[in-house]
Amino acid sequence: MTHEREKSDSPVVPGKQPNDAGRPAEEAVEGRGLAKGNPHECNAPRAQDRTSVLSALERVREVARKDRKQRFSTLLHHVYDTERLRGAYRALKPDAAAGVDGETWQHYGENLEANLEDLAGRLKRGAYRAKPVKRVFIPKADGRQRPLGVPTLEDKIVQRSVVEVLNAIYEVDFLGFSYGFRTGRSQHQALDALYVGITQKKVNWVLDADIRSFFDTLDHGWLVKFVEHRVSDQRILRLIQKWLNAGVLEDGKVLRSEVGTVQGGSVSPLLANLYLHYVFDLWIEQWRQEKAKGDVIVVRYADDFVVGFQHRNEAEQFLSELRERFAKFKLELHPEKTRLFEFGRFAEQNRRRRGEGKPESFNFLGFTHICGKTAKGWFLPVRHTMRKRLAGKLVEVAAELRHLMNTSIPIMGAYLRAVMRGHFQYYGVPTNGRALSTFRYHVTNLWRRALMRRSQKHGVTWARMARLANRWLPPARICHPYPNQRLRVTT
Repeated sequence: MTHEREKSDSPVVPGKQPNDAGRPAEEAVEGRGLAKGNPHECNAPRAQDRTSVLSALERVREVARKDRKQRFSTLLHHVYDTERLRGAYRALKPDAAAGVDGETWQHYGENLEANLEDLAGRLKRGAYRAKPVKRVFIPKADGRQRPLGVPTLEDKIVQRSVVEVLNAIYEVDFLGFSYGFRTGRSQHQALDALYVGITQKKVNWVLDADIRSFFDTLDHGWLVKFVEHRVSDQRILRLIQKWLNAGVLEDGKVLRSEVGTVQGGSVSPLLANLYLHYVFDLWIEQWRQEKAKGDVIVVRYADDFVVGFQHRNEAEQFLSELRERFAKFKLELHPEKTRLFEFGRFAEQNRRRRGEGKPESFNFLGFTHICGKTAKGWFLPVRHTMRKRLAGKLVEVAAELRHLMNTSIPIMGAYLRAVMRGHFQYYGVPTNGRALSTFRYHVTNLWRRALMRRSQKHGVTWARMARLANRWLPPARICHPYPNQRLRVTT
């Protein structure tokens, strides 16, 4: 593996504040020149098994960790390694939809070794070509349609391989308050960080921001420049550009654009994180250390982020400068979904003193966050399941029960049990017990209605439904501890 040291006059972003638990950022977006030298270093031998494949990436990760300005010039041999391609294939869902070429996971696997050798050869000699993604639409909780793209099977395999290699570099760079689509990080960790930040820092104002059509407006030119900060291997850059320029097949026509990355591909989350790392993360880290006088917390999950401030004037200044910052990189805050409001331990008494109503709530990662109190009157952030999420899930359950209406009770019960376990595992946080019980009640009622529709002689009593619910449906219960307890254990 060879690599280059890049010389730059860009300002160095200092270390992070304690609530981020992250690493210091050492480069800014602007002002970085291309590398001029390429010191000699022997390439690692091609991996022969999964252990050696991972150890090869560990060497890449170690080099990236030691010097945050290193640029890697030979990475493609890690991508077309047959063992890595095989692991990427096996990580795909066997029942996933096929792309525009109709190739399925099962059919490709019938001659897997030959297919992977052929794919590796095309990658090595530059003959690999990305195909357009197939456009599909899935319903959102608010009734709208979310556009997704389905890449071909080989594109999925290569994208997964590239993401695995690039993650060895960028996971070293990404900051602690970024949680979306990262190895070892989850939505609940982001929720925990937000909860602890609000309760342990002096947060009085919250900025709930939404980027308008982020995945559709991400600028290809800027994205390639950001990748070049760490990667000088032109073959990797060409692969990324091939996916960006492949276009979308919709209504029999291939649509191409110079902006946006299609949601649905394995590489899209990494590219999104990379874009916002340079546009938002490094910038806000520098802003709060150089301009903020009071506490500032930030939690970002993909393109959804929340920022908390101690002082209102700093929050307003930040919002104004954030709009200018995003405009420079072809992004825009949604004017109707971005708002700055009072929130925190003193919000209720301050608003009562001014004769105003209760503090506003905000939504983040499926939960509505509310200013609440403990039994002793202490401030407590309360989290409830978002009404739209709850209603949307019930609509989904009702539709599936109609399809299962003529099946046996064990089949229906097994489906509902799986749905409710997944729901409770995600939404089972402290202070959300009532919403969990509400969900269980409505699911039981929907099941009763489905059974009554197929009954020709008599209805289904609630006594019978109680027995069925106790037999098949798990009880509503809190699955997660309070965030400060969990963070105390993990850190």
